[in-house]
Amino acid sequence: MAIADFIREEILRPRLAAAGCLVVYDVQGRYKDLCLDLKDEKTQVVDASESSIESREAALAALRTVGQPSSKLQGVLIYVPSKRPETDEQRQIDPFSPFAACGSIFPQDDGDEYLSLCLKAKPDHHTEIRRVFSASEGAPSFAVIDAIGGGVSWPQLRATLKADSAREILAALLLPSESQLDALKAQEGWVQEARDFLRASLGLSLKTRGKTWASVADELWRYVLFSEFVFDLPEPLPESLQDVPHAPIEAKPVVEDVCDQLRNGPKTRAVYIERAEAIESELNLAQACQAIDDLGERDTFPFEERTFLRAAIKGISTGETDTTREILARHKGSVWRGKGESQAQWDLVRAGLALVEACEDFERQLPDYSRSQAELLDFYLGSLREADRLQREFEQAVGDFLDPHGLMNEVVQQARARYRRLTERVQGLFVKHLETSGWPPAGRLANADVFDRLVADRLKEKGRKVAYLMVDALRYELGVALEKMLSEDGPVELQAAYAQLPSITIVGMASLLPGARAELSLALEKEALLPKLAGVPVGTVVQRMDAFRKRFGDRFAEMQLNDFVRGKPKVAETVDLLVLRSTEIDSQLENNPESTLGLIPGILKLIRVALHKLRGMGFKEAVIATDHGFFLNAQAEAGDVCKKPSGAWPFNAHDRMMLGDGAGDGHSLVVASEKLGIRGDFAQAALPRSMAPYRAGHQYFHGGASLTEAVVPVLLARLDAAEQPKMAKVAIELSYKNGAKRITTRVPVIEVILVSDDMFSQGMSVEILLEAQDSKGNVVGEPRPGGEVNPATRTLSLMPGQRKQIALRMDPDFEGKFSVKALNPTTLASYCALNLETDYTV
Repeated sequence: MAIADFIREEILRPRLAAAGCLVVYDVQGRYKDLCLDLKDEKTQVVDASESSIESREAALAALRTVGQPSSKLQGVLIYVPSKRPETDEQRQIDPFSPFAACGSIFPQDDGDEYLSLCLKAKPDHHTEIRRVFSASEGAPSFAVIDAIGGGVSWPQLRATLKADSAREILAALLLPSESQLDALKAQEGWVQEARDFLRASLGLSLKTRGKTWASVADELWRYVLFSEFVFDLPEPLPESLQDVPHAPIEAKPVVEDVCDQLRNGPKTRAVYIERAEAIESELNLAQACQAIDDLGERDTFPFEERTFLRAAIKGISTGETDTTREILARHKGSVWRGKGESQAQWDLVRAGLALVEACEDFERQLPDYSRSQAELLDFYLGSLREADRLQREFEQAVGDFLDPHGLMNEVVQQARARYRRLTERVQGLFVKHLETSGWPPAGRLANADVFDRLVADRLKEKGRKVAYLMVDALRYELGVALEKMLSEDGPVELQAAYAQLPSITIVGMASLLPGARAELSLALEKEALLPKLAGVPVGTVVQRMDAFRKRFGDRFAEMQLNDFVRGKPKVAETVDLLVLRSTEIDSQLENNPESTLGLIPGILKLIRVALHKLRGMGFKEAVIATDHGFFLNAQAEAGDVCKKPSGAWPFNAHDRMMLGDGAGDGHSLVVASEKLGIRGDFAQAALPRSMAPYRAGHQYFHGGASLTEAVVPVLLARLDAAEQPKMAKVAIELSYKNGAKRITTRVPVIEVILVSDDMFSQGMSVEILLEAQDSKGNVVGEPRPGGEVNPATRTLSLMPGQRKQIALRMDPDFEGKFSVKALNPTTLASYCALNLETDYTV
C-alpha cells in the first residue's frame, strides 16, 4: 500500500468516521491532496487555505447538517495549513479549536508524526526508512517512501516460518522453534530471500556462503548482539573492534527490541546466555574493552555485567550509594541473574547497600530517641531492630558466597564498619540508661514473668492444652520474622520481653520456669554458676524439666522440638502442658557462626511445622519464648577487646558480664547486681560499656547487656482459630534450562511458576518452600537467601501466573540424582517435584 493510501485509509478515514469531525493541521502542506481526496457524498472537506473566516462558516454549516435525517452527510474534515496549537493561548486564537474539541484532531500525538506513519506503513523496512529520514535534509517525499522495499514482502520467509512481521521473521531466524527449524531444513530457497531481508531490515550483508540455518544464525547472532553493544556504548569502539560488522544506528529500535525479547523469554533466555558468552569469547571483548569505564546501560555480554558490578561495589566503598542503587535497579531483571553465581554477587551487594543505608538512617534518628531508656527501647522495638535483621541477612549472604579473588572485600568491610559504628553509639546510650534505670525496665514484661503471666493462667482452665516452646537464642528480630511467617497460618501476637541477666542459657532458661520472678537466684558452687529456683538447682535440662513435672505431674510432657516434628510423638490425653525444647540456634552459632547462620531458617521452619502439628493434636495455644538474644561480632579485629576492671570476679559470663566485686572504670560499668535484677551470691556485676567482649576472638556472643542480647521476643499463637483462606486450585511448575535434566553448576537456577485456575484466588499469594532432596529425603540443596527468597524463612511468595528464577545452593559433597520439590512450608506437603541429576565437570 502506498504511504498516501495508508495515511488516508488507515488513519484519517477511520478517525473521521469515529468522531464525525476531524481537523487536520498541516503546516508543511504534505497531506492536502489526500485530505481533498476524502471528499464524497458522505464527507464534506473544508479547505482553510484561502480564508479562515469563510472556512469556519462553511465548517459550521456542514457540521449542522451532519446527522440530520434529510442529509447524507456523515462527517466534516477541515484542512488547516498551519501548525497544530499546543498551548491554551494558541487554542484561544485558533478559529478551528472548537471543532477539534468536539471531534478529533490530526496529528494527535507522536504516533502521528510522519516518520511514525511511515514505519507503521512499512513495518518490514524500519531500518531503510530511518536511514532515508536521517539522510534527507527535509522529510522524504511520498514517492521516496513508496520506493523503499519495492513491494517486497518476503513471501517465502513468511510462509516457511509462519511469521507475519519483520521482527517475528528476525526472531525466528535467530532462534526458530522446532517446527520452524524443520521447515528451514526442508528447503533452501529461503536463504537468498533471507539475505535480502537481513540487508533491508538490518543492513547486514551475510558473508557466509552456507545455505543452512546454522551458518546463517551464527553470523546473525554475532551481528545483532554486537550491534546492541555498539549502540549502547557511550564512547567509540576500541581500535581492535572497529572492523567488526554492526548495524547502522537506524536499526537500533529493531535490534534492541529483538535482544530484549530473547533475553526475557523463558524459552529463549538460556540460549541467549550461551550465544552471548560464546560471542564475547570469540571477539575477546573483555580484553579489548578493559580500558573502558562506562559501557552504557545494557548488559548484552557477561563481561559488561561484571563491569557494572564493580561500579556498584565502588559506589558502596566511596559512599556514593545513589550510584549503587541506580545500578541495582537497572540490573534487577538482568539476564545474567539467571546464573546462580551472578545472583549471589548481586544479592550480596544489595544486602550490603541495604545495611549501609539503614545504619546511616538510624544514626540520623538516634538523637531523637536518646533521652530515656524507655524511648531507646521503643525505638529499637519499632524500627532500630531492622539493623540487626539486615546485618544478619548480610552476614548470611557473606557466609554463602565464595569469594576467592576478594571481589567483595570493599562491600563487606564498609557494611560491617557502618553497622559497628551504629551499634557502638547505641550501646553507649543503652549502658548510660542502664546505669541509672537498672534492668529489667520497670513496667515491662520481664522474661522471668513469661510463664506465670502467659502460660499459667491458661492452664487453670481444665482441658485447655497449651504448648510452651523454649527456643534458645531467638533474638528479637528473628521473633519479628517468625511472627510474620506464623501469621500466614493463624493469629499470632508478638510481645517484647526483657532477658534475665547475665544473658546466658542456664540463667535464661531458668528464668522461663514457673515462679522465676520471685524464686530465681544465682549461686557459685565449685567455681561454676548454678541457678536455683526456690533453693532447688535448675542448671540442667533435666532439673528444669523436673521443676515442671513436680508442679504439673501427668499434665506435663516434654521433648525436643526436632523429635516432635520429625518423629511420631505420642502425647498422653492427660497432658495439658507440652514443653518443646530447641537449642540448635545457639549451639550452631557457638560452634561455627560464619557458616551456620544459614541454618537459622530451618529452625523457624521447624517451629511453623510444629504449630501445625499441635493444631491437629487439639492444642489451643502455643507460647514461644527464648532465653537470650545474641550479637554477631563479624567485624571483630585483633584489638577489639575490653580491658577487665579491677577486683575479684569469680564468674565470667561468656566474656560479656562478670559477677563478683570490684570497681568500674572508663571501659566497664560496675553496678550492684540487684539493680540488674540478679539475686544470689554476687554483690556486683561488671559489663563492657562497648560491644567488645572481655576476650578477643568472639564472632558470636551473648551474656552481657545490650539491645540485641537482652531484648527478646515472646509469641502467643492461637491454634484453635479458623484456618486462613487458601487457593482452591494451586499448581506449581518447576523447570530448569528449558527442560534440561542435568545441572552443570553447584548453583543451578530453577524457574518456579504458580498456575491457578481459581478465579477467586487471583489476588492471593502462595508461599513456597523450595528444597533439593536426595532419594532418602535428605536436603542437598536450598535457595540462596536474599532477593526473592526470604532470608529468615528461605521461602518465596508467588502470585498467580508469576514466575521467578531461584538459585539453589547445592551441597558441595553431593553428586547424583535428586529432586527439587516445591513444598507447603506449613505442612511440608509437596506441590510438585522436578527430577534432576548432577553433571559437574570438575
